Amino acid sequence: MAASTKKEGLSVQDLILVAVLIAAGAVLKLTVSSFLSFAGMKPNFMIAMYCLAIILTRPKVFQSVIIGLLVGLVSQLPMLNATPLVNIASEMLGALVCGLLVTAFVKVAADNKAFQNVAAPAIITFLSTVVSGYTFALIVGVAVAHLSPIAVFGVYAVMVFGTATMNAVLAAILAPVLRAVLKR
Repeated sequence: MAASTKKEGLSVQDLILVAVLIAAGAVLKLTVSSFLSFAGMKPNFMIAMYCLAIILTRPKVFQSVIIGLLVGLVSQLPMLNATPLVNIASEMLGALVCGLLVTAFVKVAADNKAFQNVAAPAIITFLSTVVSGYTFALIVGVAVAHLSPIAVFGVYAVMVFGTATMNAVLAAILAPVLRAVLKR
């Protein structure tokens, strides 16, 4: 019986949740993101929401990358992105890290519900945001020939960690609430 309950992939309900969270991330980025800005740092709702989607649905790792690709493509809308195509790579890598961490945390801390409900979403979202942010910085640094990637990393260092912290807090607050609503 245990073998038959093993998850084979994303269900229709999971896909709907992913779509709703990506849409919510886009709307929040367009509406309230600027109001929450502090010293150039603000939550990146797109990253926070795809991390929540991956945390809640626990897709296979390659499906996590596809979610990142979808977010990167949605981010190509002119109002969501000032740097065409850069978000595709950065969101795919961030989602890959998110998917790998979700898989690892489920196996390592399966018995610790408090960790799974609050700490894991915060840690996963923080690390995924850092990977996405620094991938973005690296691509922008290489693309802008007169700047070295190290200079761009220096400029982005505080902003990426601030954004990662804000995203982690958001995930830590929303993950238990969404789990309760979804009864997962």
